[in-house]
Amino acid sequence: MNLRRLLTLAVLVVVAVVLLGQVRTLLADPTIWPPDDFIEYWAAAKLTLDGSNPYDAEQLLPLQRANGRDTDEAVMMWNPPWSLAVVLPLGLFPARQAQLLWLAVNLAAVAFCGDRLWRLSGGSADRRWLGWLVAFAALPTAFALQSGQIGPLLLLGAVLFLDCRRRGWDAAAGAATVLLAVKPHLAYLVWAAILGEAVTRNRWRTVLGGAAAGLACSALPVVFAPHVWHHYADALGNRPPAQWVSPTPGTVLRLAFGEDRFRLQFVPVVLGLGWFAWHWSRHRRTWDWAEQLPLVLLVSFVTAPYGAWPFDMVLLLPAAMALVVKGVEGGGSRAAVAGLLAVNLGCLVLNLLKITSFWFLWVSPAVLLLYVVGGRRTVARDTVPPSPLRPVPA
Repeated sequence: MNLRRLLTLAVLVVVAVVLLGQVRTLLADPTIWPPDDFIEYWAAAKLTLDGSNPYDAEQLLPLQRANGRDTDEAVMMWNPPWSLAVVLPLGLFPARQAQLLWLAVNLAAVAFCGDRLWRLSGGSADRRWLGWLVAFAALPTAFALQSGQIGPLLLLGAVLFLDCRRRGWDAAAGAATVLLAVKPHLAYLVWAAILGEAVTRNRWRTVLGGAAAGLACSALPVVFAPHVWHHYADALGNRPPAQWVSPTPGTVLRLAFGEDRFRLQFVPVVLGLGWFAWHWSRHRRTWDWAEQLPLVLLVSFVTAPYGAWPFDMVLLLPAAMALVVKGVEGGGSRAAVAGLLAVNLGCLVLNLLKITSFWFLWVSPAVLLLYVVGGRRTVARDTVPPSPLRPVPA
């Protein structure tokens, strides 16, 4: 082993020892980093494994309070029952151990996604550390990790989908989208594109892979809690989270025309579908997922009917990474990269001022604007003919 590898190994050993000491401290003192949103996944998993109702606030609240969540109302897991398959392993552990395991899984997911997004976006292998830096420096990543939210696994689903499609593993790519389906409303245009591609280009393996994974994940919680789908429908139909004031244009419409008109939340979805129909008609013959997924995810997120919380904004990373790669590797707009830094700084300021989540409304449209403008400048630069005074290098 050369000196560089020895030093790297030594640093990793020191980091491992420090982390082990921190884990021991966290396990011993539950007042340090008390559970936040993570507790909704753990409690729902626990109730499901016990055969109870994971969507019942009266059963969730005492379980959550007994395990460190200081709240008068239960933190509900509103994700569809197939999402329980992702979090069920948490219910096998005590809450504190499960919380640390959940953090480790999400850290690994972010690191993997940063690395793969950098390479999938055209970044060079010797600069892949920049992919990790971008992924971990993004404020939405910090929001998701601190709160114990599931956003990094949604991002993992998108990245695995891209990676599998690049390798020609269509069925595996479809199966990966089951992670995106944990919050399907945030990526609804991805499903439209997958279906459109299946119909027009005969790529049905992706659909079949996704359907098979979805059915398996939907059936798993039923093994433990046979009435879980009925419980979910009952909770959504009779006790929906209509009080949410999420940072979406649909919420703005509700606040303007009546908070009781929840259907107004879905008006932006109609606009999103209209945009997709136009965009698909222009690009369906040359559809390239590596190029199109960041934009499709962005438009889905901007026009999502609800949710789109600051910790969900990790789904903006594919677009942000593409802009950074173009800016760093050449051929892209460095002004767009500066814009991303400004957006990140704005998120930090809002967080330090403890501004409510609704005022993060501007973040995803700002990233969309940077992506579109940065992309146009790149195209314009690529299409400028070479100067006749300078020879074109071979």
